[in-house]
Amino acid sequence: MLDLLIKKGKILDGSGNPWYTADIGVTGDEIVSIAKEINDTALDTISAEGFYIAPGFIDMHTHWELRVFAHPAEEEKLRQGITTSLIGQDGLSVAPVNDDVKGDMKLRVSGLLGSYVDDWNWSEMSEYLGVLEKAHPATNYMMLVPHGNIRSMVMGWEDRPSNTKEIEMMKSLLSDSMDKGACGFSTGLIYPPGMYAQKEELVELCRVTGLKGGFFVVHMRDEGNNLIQSIKEVGEICLEAKCPLHISHLKVAGKKNWGKSEKALDVIESIRNLGLEVTFDQYPYTAGSTMLDALIPPRFHSGGTHVLMDRLRDPKISEEIRQVIDGDNREKWENWVEHCGWEGILINSVNSDTNRFTEGKTISEIARITAQEPFEVLRNLLLSEEGHATMTQFYGTEADVRKFIKSDNMTLCTDSIAGGKPHPRSYGSTCRFIRKYVLENADISLTQAIQRMTSRPAQVLGLKDRGLIREGMKADLVIFNPSRMADKATYEQPCRYSEGVSTVLVNGQIALSGDGVTLKRNGRVLK
Repeated sequence: MLDLLIKKGKILDGSGNPWYTADIGVTGDEIVSIAKEINDTALDTISAEGFYIAPGFIDMHTHWELRVFAHPAEEEKLRQGITTSLIGQDGLSVAPVNDDVKGDMKLRVSGLLGSYVDDWNWSEMSEYLGVLEKAHPATNYMMLVPHGNIRSMVMGWEDRPSNTKEIEMMKSLLSDSMDKGACGFSTGLIYPPGMYAQKEELVELCRVTGLKGGFFVVHMRDEGNNLIQSIKEVGEICLEAKCPLHISHLKVAGKKNWGKSEKALDVIESIRNLGLEVTFDQYPYTAGSTMLDALIPPRFHSGGTHVLMDRLRDPKISEEIRQVIDGDNREKWENWVEHCGWEGILINSVNSDTNRFTEGKTISEIARITAQEPFEVLRNLLLSEEGHATMTQFYGTEADVRKFIKSDNMTLCTDSIAGGKPHPRSYGSTCRFIRKYVLENADISLTQAIQRMTSRPAQVLGLKDRGLIREGMKADLVIFNPSRMADKATYEQPCRYSEGVSTVLVNGQIALSGDGVTLKRNGRVLK
């Protein structure tokens, strides 16, 4: 007897092949049979006639490390058909940590991950992953080793090159974390302390990652003026280290850079031609989101968030920061004010009720309301929130988004950051991807879109039992109607669920059915 029988769905198996009609039999957490007609008895039967069935969608970049403890039902993910997510992104996360680093790291990631868990009762990677699994999330998780964590454990938040001894200590921490369940290594080269790393350090860490069978996931130093140079930099690092490269949320930032997508893809292909695996993820929007303090130039972050707050309180240093942001004494850094203008930077979330009115407003709008200069709005917000604030930056053009989507090296992500009025990508990415870029624009086919969310990311992650609909594979499945796919989340109302996904299975259990989530939270930590 089968546990579940799914009848007469159009199967898009994730391989890139066209759909075919068949029944699927599930026992335990596995697909045990696929045939034109299955007549076995089953404890439960779903009619999928008129619907498509695909492997569960894989989110290649998200920041859900802590939110999952407060919201383990994960309806915003299930409504998008997401069954597996990759966390530990941008070199900043929750593990590994030690007692010396834990307090500073909590403060550093508060904007990125939220403050859902005050007591981090873990230190090593295996301890965090154990706590995560015990939370019984609705979906599966995989974890990267964050560069900022291991660097801060060895060097603090110092703005200087590492020495040989320090690199060896970081390599040991990285190796240990990968042995205890992580699948790769991540860094954020616009965030402290990862931004202070030089090539030698990154090559040595990537060498360990490659030898462990992992891959390097990188938020590059510059996604605008120096986009091409940044791609070349990380390509050279991974070629030397013999480590596969995965570029986070590939984009072209700033109007004067629009159109660089074609050159960026050419450079990626040229690196692949040298024998290196290079892939990237992308969310289907022309705006991004990150911590508000990313508007502050790198050198002022040295020493950590507490030191940055002290510098912002100092009138002389604060004026120096303003001048660098405004373009005086130009420094080579990712200047989001230059890319977007103050009118293109929207506040997503703050912690205090005093500043709640800023959520959903641009810095220019807040400046008019409060009769302040835009930089003073930024400075006062960061100080009063102790850095606990996030933003959306409107930097891009649809032409570049569409160019990247067409690449065979592309995978989809949400880059979800929770709290306040978040970027709508947290609720709408997969459904927007299908509605806008398959049905409306016809940039890619439905078959290609499914592949970019299933077998392709599974290949990057080294998952051998997910990403395809095959007998013997895990039963992570999505039943959906593409003609009803719609992202309802907007920048004004971002916390609205998507439509079009009717049923989601995670490890053989029905996690979403019709009107809502079930009580069968069956997600796992995949190591």
